[in-house]
Amino acid sequence: MSVSPDPRPLDRRLDAIARQPFRAKFRLRGRERVTAETKGPATIRWHAYDLIARRLAPAAPYKDGKQTPYRGHPVFVAQHATATCCRGCLSRWHGIPQGHRLTRAEHLYVVEVICRWIERELTGGPGETSERE
Repeated sequence: MSVSPDPRPLDRRLDAIARQPFRAKFRLRGRERVTAETKGPATIRWHAYDLIARRLAPAAPYKDGKQTPYRGHPVFVAQHATATCCRGCLSRWHGIPQGHRLTRAEHLYVVEVICRWIERELTGGPGETSERE
């Protein structure tokens, strides 16, 4: 599960996920948007790496399916928007099976998915609508 330097396959996956009504409603707004803009991509990537390591990478995450808040950090919003919020969604949408600790490649892939979604939100990239708050 490697991430290609070409973002188009990842963008296609994100576009497919965004067609689901539940996922489509997530946007970076308010405090989460300001945090992403002021911290910058490198810091947000580190936060994503750390949060995934603690909350999603274990073979049996604590409170799996309920461990990701809906608000409070741009990574949390991105996790729900990208179906990387729990091991069930990760399996269903990204083909990463449950029941094992995420490999380094899987961990990096999840971080890349999250960071790509945040980047698209901040730059108006592929899949972005013209509606802004």
